[in-house]
Amino acid sequence: MGIQRQETLIHWNFFLSIEEDLDRLGRFVDFSSNDEAFSIEIARLFLAASSEVDVVLKQLCKAINLGSTASSINAYQSEIVNALPNFKEFEVTVPRYGLTLKPWTDWGDNHPPFWWQDHNKVKHHRHEHFEKGNLKNCLNSIAALYISVLYLYQQQASEGELLQLPKLFNVVDRYFGGTQMGRYGHSFKYNLL
Repeated sequence: MGIQRQETLIHWNFFLSIEEDLDRLGRFVDFSSNDEAFSIEIARLFLAASSEVDVVLKQLCKAINLGSTASSINAYQSEIVNALPNFKEFEVTVPRYGLTLKPWTDWGDNHPPFWWQDHNKVKHHRHEHFEKGNLKNCLNSIAALYISVLYLYQQQASEGELLQLPKLFNVVDRYFGGTQMGRYGHSFKYNLL
């Protein structure tokens, strides 16, 4: 018998993979009070999440406007914020560690979020800015990825197609209508407001 395949939600799977690595990191670094902790592993996760944010935001701009040519964080901002007014204020929680994150809140015209600016410093000048690959930036970049992927796959999520759920991250209720997210394989449906 041959193998049957169907299309997968690659960016959702990528987010889940990064989140799994973050969960493992939590065994060694407590997330509740070590914002400035940095290491090779934290920097690796920070860079991976930020890189995926860039890819997902480009796809989100294309989903909003098929003719979009946005290809940078500043170009994405105007297209996304105009089409999705709640995007910047979207909050996610990490209940296990008592965290609430709003990674896009300071995203403005020609002003990337603080963690994105630090991402560029670590990416291009790691020898001078390695300490910016810290837990605070890492958590915010992964939260930003989670939000971005939820918006990108809004239709699939509203149809209950995101079957494997995040282990650490959760949404703040006011951003969703319909059935709330379940845990450990329970399907869910939601609509972004």
